Amino acid sequence: MALANAGIRRLLVDTGEPRTWVSLRTDLVTALLGVWFGIGLMIDAWAHSNLSELETFFTPWHAAFYSGFAAVSGWILWQVWRNARAGRQGLAAVPQGYLAGLLAVPAFAAFGFADMMWHTLLGIETSIDILFSPSHLGLVTSMLLIITTPLRSAWNAPDVGARPTLGRLLPALIGLAFATTLVSLFLSYGDALQWRASRIVEAFSFPDDGGAYGLATAIALTNVVLLAPVLLLVRRWRLPFGSVTIMYALAVLMPGAQTDFDNVSILLSVVAGGLAADLLILWLRPSADRRYAFWAFAGLSSFATWSLYIGFAAATGGGLPTTPELWTGAPIVAGLIGLILGALFLPNAAGRPSPAGQADPVDPPVDDRA
Repeated sequence: MALANAGIRRLLVDTGEPRTWVSLRTDLVTALLGVWFGIGLMIDAWAHSNLSELETFFTPWHAAFYSGFAAVSGWILWQVWRNARAGRQGLAAVPQGYLAGLLAVPAFAAFGFADMMWHTLLGIETSIDILFSPSHLGLVTSMLLIITTPLRSAWNAPDVGARPTLGRLLPALIGLAFATTLVSLFLSYGDALQWRASRIVEAFSFPDDGGAYGLATAIALTNVVLLAPVLLLVRRWRLPFGSVTIMYALAVLMPGAQTDFDNVSILLSVVAGGLAADLLILWLRPSADRRYAFWAFAGLSSFATWSLYIGFAAATGGGLPTTPELWTGAPIVAGLIGLILGALFLPNAAGRPSPAGQADPVDPPVDDRA
């Protein structure tokens, strides 16, 4: 026992070497295993939303979810173990960007055990209560830290630069997109992507029945959930074409799973909104040092996304709603919210970090090495 304790202490003592970055391939494997993890959660969310007879923690849906956790956490631990075998100890053994994910692994396992006990003692949630379960909130928080590991790895990586290629940025895009799906899952009660086309038309046709209030609120909330991660990336990099389309295509998978993909036209409208955002990036060239272009992108991309949302709903749900103030004003409100969000993300023009990850003297970036 004393030998084992001495070995653990020796492993935890930092040897002081600078922490290194992993390769693009390693980040890509991390992201793809995170996809397994995320799809497992989608399957589980589908089961909770569509199978009312769930009575036990031990289900195929949980097996898909927790096997994804085992795969991605095992891969993260392997990266640290490889460095430890090479003689690094303590923080020096943890690759840049992987520390938060590493710490989240035991946290997720602990919350998973708590979730099993919760379900065993209190039963299986099948309604909105599932989104407020303390064990579920702990799981989603630690899961978010794990699957965004490729984003933190790329943030200051010396080979990324200010204008990364789509291939180089792909692991970060995948990780952040699946993090967006986690947020949308736990805000499902205000998710506009779960509305069917016919219900959207109906809600904006009869404003007095209460549906219009719910839809308008859901559009405002979902707009923030979709746009905020994109603005984070646009502030950091000049995004390559296709980035937002990929992110929005992945982001619609969770609401699609929850609705059994019964509202495909609405999901496709959001993917089209991502394409519109990519075209706006080509045109406006928003960046941290082009504040007004950044603001314009934030407002116009929101307006375009929700105009397409209303348009696709009208095309597949029975025509335009009969209350013109609602279907014309909702995208404008979304655009104004986007503009405000853009101003909050970038209140002042900022210098861009150099390709090597060194701080620009005008506005040094946060050195997030977790």
